[in-house]
Amino acid sequence: MRCHGNDLSRRGFLAAGAFGGLGISLAELLMLQDAKAEQKSYDFIEAKAKSVIHVFLPGGMAHQESFDPKPYSPLEYRGEFRTVKTNTGEEFCETIPNLAKIADKFSVIRSMTHGEAAHERGTHNMFTGYKPSPALVFPSFGSVVSHEYGPRNNLPPYVCVPNVPNEFAGSGYLSSSFGPFALGNDPSRSDFKVRDLNLASGVDAERFVRRKSALEIVNQNFTSATSADNVSAMGTFYERAYGLLDSPAAREAFDISKEDNALRDRYGRNEAGQRLLMARRLVEAGVRLVTVTYGGWDMHVQITNSMRRTMPPLDVALATLLDDLSQRGLLDETLVIVSSEFGRTPKINPDAGRDHWPKVFSTMVAGGGIKGGMIYGSSDATASEPENDPVRPEDLATTMYQLLGIVADKELMAPGDRPIEIVDGGKVIEGLLA
Repeated sequence: MRCHGNDLSRRGFLAAGAFGGLGISLAELLMLQDAKAEQKSYDFIEAKAKSVIHVFLPGGMAHQESFDPKPYSPLEYRGEFRTVKTNTGEEFCETIPNLAKIADKFSVIRSMTHGEAAHERGTHNMFTGYKPSPALVFPSFGSVVSHEYGPRNNLPPYVCVPNVPNEFAGSGYLSSSFGPFALGNDPSRSDFKVRDLNLASGVDAERFVRRKSALEIVNQNFTSATSADNVSAMGTFYERAYGLLDSPAAREAFDISKEDNALRDRYGRNEAGQRLLMARRLVEAGVRLVTVTYGGWDMHVQITNSMRRTMPPLDVALATLLDDLSQRGLLDETLVIVSSEFGRTPKINPDAGRDHWPKVFSTMVAGGGIKGGMIYGSSDATASEPENDPVRPEDLATTMYQLLGIVADKELMAPGDRPIEIVDGGKVIEGLLA
C-alpha cells in the first residue's frame, strides 16, 4: 500500500463517516491524510527488526567457494574445494564449516542477480537498491534508516565499521546530516580508540557545558539567516556529538575493551572478529544500522589460496555473531545481511582465479523476521545464472525495509522538490519471512 499522496483506504472512508458526526469534513480529513503521509513510515508497517548489521564483502565474493558449491560440475567449474554438510542437510563449501554447523539460524539466497559487472556499479546496487544514475545520487540503506528513524539512546543511527567503505555508503540526495558516523580506527588494533569521543585535554564537564551554551547562541543566529544543507547538517552533527559526549552509556558502546576476553577470543582477535563484535555492541546499545566491511574478495588469481587466507576469520566471526545475538535474545530483532557486489565467473580462469560475475551470486540473511535454515532460489548446474526465484537488489532492499517497518515505495524529496521512492519496483521476498 502506498502511504503518500491522497490515497484513501476503505478504512479511511469509514473513518470519514465516523468523523462526520464530530463535525470534521471530508476536505479536513484529506488534510489529515496529507499530514499523516508525512509521518514516520513505521506508523504503517509493523517492524520486526529494530536494527540491521550489514556485512559487506568488497570485491565480489565467490558463491562457488562459499554458499553455492557445485560438486558435480567439471573441475574447471567447481574449483578445488570440497563440500561440507550443514546441520540442515544442505551442502556448503568446506571454507565455511562453522557456519555450516549453525545453518538453521540463517538463510541463503542463491539467486541474487543484477547486470553490473563493474565494482563501483555493483556496489551502488547493493548499498542503495538502485541502478546507478548519472542524474541522481541515491542514499544508502543506512542514510534512509537514519532519515526515517533518527537517533536512539544518544547514539548515531548509522555507523560504519571501521570506516565509510565507499562513495555509495553516504546520504546521496538526502541531507548530509543523515550520513554515517565512522569509527576512524579498527577495533582489532591494540590501541583502538574511536576518534572524537572524549573531551579535549583541559576541558572538564563544567567548561564543556559553558562552551556548548555559547556555541548554541552563535549557531541560532547563524542558522536563522540561511537554509543551506551544509549549515543545517553541521548543526545536526554538533547536536549528535553533544549527545555522545553527554552520555557515558553511549560512549561506552564504542569501548570494545568492556567485552569479556573469552568472548573476544571466540569472535577472533582479528579484523573480522573484532569488527563484528563491535557491530553487536552497537546494535545492542541502540544503533539502528551498522555497516561492517571486511576483506578483499576480488580474487582474479589463485582463488583457492586466497579463500584459505580470507574466509576462516569471517566464518568463525559470523558464526559467533549469530550465536551471540541468539543467546542475548537479540537475533529476532536484529537483521543480519551478508552481501557482496557480485559473484565470480562460473569457470576458473587461466590464472586459477575467477572474474566478475553479476548474473548470479549468493547473499546470507538472518534474524529480524527472516526464516532460519532455508535456501531461497537456486543457480543452474554451473552457477552461471539463476535457475529459479531470481532476487534483484531492489527486492532485497524492499524486504529489509519491510522488516524495519519502512514503506519501501514511500517518496522522499530529492533536490528540486522531486519525489523519489525509497526503492523503485522491488518486491518483498515473502518466502524468506518467518
